[in-house]
Amino acid sequence: MPNHWILSFACDDRAGIVHAITGAIVACGGNITESQQFSSADTDRFFMRLQVEAEAPREDFERELAPVVDRYGMQWQLDDVGRPLRTLVLVSKAAHCLNDMLFRQRAGQLAVEIPLVLANHPDLASLAAFYDVPFEHAPVVDAASKAAFEARILEVVEQHDIELVVLARYMQILSPELCERLAGRIVNIHHSFLPGFKGANPYRQAHARGVKLIGATAHFVTSELDEGPIIEQNVVRVDHAHSPAQLVAIGQDEESRTLTRAVQWISEDRVLLDGQRTIIFR
Repeated sequence: MPNHWILSFACDDRAGIVHAITGAIVACGGNITESQQFSSADTDRFFMRLQVEAEAPREDFERELAPVVDRYGMQWQLDDVGRPLRTLVLVSKAAHCLNDMLFRQRAGQLAVEIPLVLANHPDLASLAAFYDVPFEHAPVVDAASKAAFEARILEVVEQHDIELVVLARYMQILSPELCERLAGRIVNIHHSFLPGFKGANPYRQAHARGVKLIGATAHFVTSELDEGPIIEQNVVRVDHAHSPAQLVAIGQDEESRTLTRAVQWISEDRVLLDGQRTIIFR
C-alpha cells in the first residue's frame, strides 16, 4: 500500500510557490489526492494543505522539499493521514464535552490518542473509566495548588509527547506563563454569548433577557481570556418557550459538537494560524 501523507505549508506569499511544491511532489512520484490553498490579503501570507499518496518514504519527501522550504522560508509539516493526535484533556465537573470526545474516539470518528484525563475535581472519574482512559485529579483551591496543577500539565505534556491540550469545560483560568509555553496547542470551548453574560449562570441570564440565539465557540487559548483565534462556532435558534434547563441542554449539545469538530480539524492538520485568525481547510 502507498504511503498517504498530509503536507501543510505557510509562508510569505510569492510567485511560484505552488509550482515548486507540486514539482517536488512529482519528483517523489506522489499523487495529490486533496489540495487547498489560500492567500491572505490581510497578512500577505500563503497557506496550503495537500494530501499525497506515494510509494516514496518520508525521507525522500523531506529531501525533495528541503530546497523549496529554504527558498520560501516556509513553516511546514509532513504527517500521516489518520495518525491519532496525542491529546491531553482537562476537565472539571461537566461531562458533556468529555463524553462526546471519548465516544467519538472509541467509535473511530475522532483521530486522537488520549493518554490521560486530568481534572481539578473527581466527578468524572467513572466516565473516564467507562472508556478505559486513565484519570487523575488534584484540587485547585489556591495559588500553590494551581501552580502544582499546571506543573503536572507540563509534566504530562513532556512524558506523553502531547500535541494538543483540550479544555473540555475545565473551569479554571490558565496562567499567562502556561499559555505562552503551550501557545497554539491549547483549545477551549465556551458559550458564544460569554462576553455579554459573564458569571456563574449565563443560561439563566440569557433566559431572563429573552435571547434568540445560543451557541458555542472553540478557540485557541492565549493569555488574553477568551480572545484567542477562533476555530469553530455554532449557534441554534431558541425562543421564549425554552426554560433555562432546556437552554442548558441545547447549549451543551452545541458546546460538545463545536469542540469535537475543532479537535477533529486540528487532528487532520486542517487548522493553520494567520495572526489572530485561523485558516480552516475543511
